[in-house]
Amino acid sequence: MVTLLIVDGANVVGSVPDGWWRDRRGAAGRLRDRLVAYTDSGLPGVAGPLEIVLVLEGAARGVPPVPGVRVDEAPGSGDDRIAALVAEAAGERPCVVVTADRGLRERVAAAGGRTIGPRAVYGP
Repeated sequence: MVTLLIVDGANVVGSVPDGWWRDRRGAAGRLRDRLVAYTDSGLPGVAGPLEIVLVLEGAARGVPPVPGVRVDEAPGSGDDRIAALVAEAAGERPCVVVTADRGLRERVAAAGGRTIGPRAVYGP
């Protein structure tokens, strides 16, 4: 069964101090491109294959999808959209969210998903 991997774009991009604040859309695009490599192989603790959804909000919107990574533009709060996606997948297949946001982690767990931190994507 293919695991749904949902990436909290704002939180994950913000975890790396690489100047992302100067070009949020560009940083989101770089993250999207990095995620492609994990579609087949998976991430530490999350076996592939993966269906990857990158959730973006605010100034990061406008990044197109690429094969292997769907881009979901949150109409409002990215956290609300992620919680809704987890709730939709609950019980049907495994769902993992990449985020360090404590409040979102609690919402994901309550909806039946699990979380991993941004280091799973960016390494130690």
